[in-house]
Amino acid sequence: MNLDLTEEQSLLQKTVRDFAESEVRPLAKELDETGRFPHATFKKAAELGLTGIALPESEGGANFDHIAYTIVIEEISRCCASTGVILSVQNSLYCDPIHRYGTPEQKKKFLEPFARGEKIGCYALTEPQAGSNAAALQTKAVLHGDKYVLNGTKAWITNGGAADAAIVYVNTHPEKGEKGITALLVEKGTAGFKTGKEEKKLGISATACCELIFTDCEVPVSNRIGNEGEGYKVALSTLDGGRIGIASQAVGIAQGAFEAAQKYAQERLAFGHPISQFQAIQFMLADMVTDLDAARLLVRKAAWKQDTGARFSMDAAIAKLFSSEMATRVTHKAIQIHGGNGYSREYPVERNYRDARITEIYEGTSEIQRLVISSWLLRS
Repeated sequence: MNLDLTEEQSLLQKTVRDFAESEVRPLAKELDETGRFPHATFKKAAELGLTGIALPESEGGANFDHIAYTIVIEEISRCCASTGVILSVQNSLYCDPIHRYGTPEQKKKFLEPFARGEKIGCYALTEPQAGSNAAALQTKAVLHGDKYVLNGTKAWITNGGAADAAIVYVNTHPEKGEKGITALLVEKGTAGFKTGKEEKKLGISATACCELIFTDCEVPVSNRIGNEGEGYKVALSTLDGGRIGIASQAVGIAQGAFEAAQKYAQERLAFGHPISQFQAIQFMLADMVTDLDAARLLVRKAAWKQDTGARFSMDAAIAKLFSSEMATRVTHKAIQIHGGNGYSREYPVERNYRDARITEIYEGTSEIQRLVISSWLLRS
């Protein structure tokens, strides 16, 4: 594994950082306060190829690798975590499984316009009573002729309120447990499909996170991803890539907080000196940058393994576990360095701290990551 970025990756990083500074950062505070979904920013990101980063050009993508994907999500999240996760869901949770499992007809309709950013997608797995236990889905789909009839509710669906289509995981044969789960593509506007309440959250406020409600919703069999009963495999393999995205988001949030704390420490005076001259502050900054470097390396290792075609489930779980808990530690220290100002919404580190917390929860809690890692370690 070469730790140096390629010329193409370095150019992408600079381009995305410039975009994030000019288009994303100026809106971050307002998006946090209002919860407004950043449609205009999403379209501008699409013009740069950021809605289908690692997809081939033939499918509407930008034809970069997954290391490039981690760079994009980190740079965007460094300025706005909401925008970062919106793009992460579009790329890894919606587009990627259709790329890997979809039919040519599905790719034409449900992938290409999404990879180009003309439409927005979401991933609907979680339910009010099925979070970490994804096999306990209660949303049912019964086959009638050439259509499935869906009934049930999905919860905490990022991009849900803005999405043009959703990958919905349903139970077609409850008696079969996880082998009875099927993945279906459901378009916005389908009769019997509506959005429910939008969640008011601690952080990442602008993600249109809401319930999806299905009442006798008819979906053609041609919208099924893979075979009936293969949905659980699709869902879990998709989460592997998604975890790399959330790990990248966590690194970006922490990087933004670190940079703010470093700048503040050099400007803030106490006892006649910049506080950066005090060893207590120096040690906090040293711990923060060490944590960040370690997390970024874990993220890029996982992405590198994904690019090689090797199995990367354990690597993704390690990167997600470490990076998410790192983000909480680093943003905590950033507030401490700011002192009372860090507790004020006038400074970005307060938002960084709230945004970081979710990275330990969604796309598999830290506890689930530990289960994944230990299960790989103990395989005989």
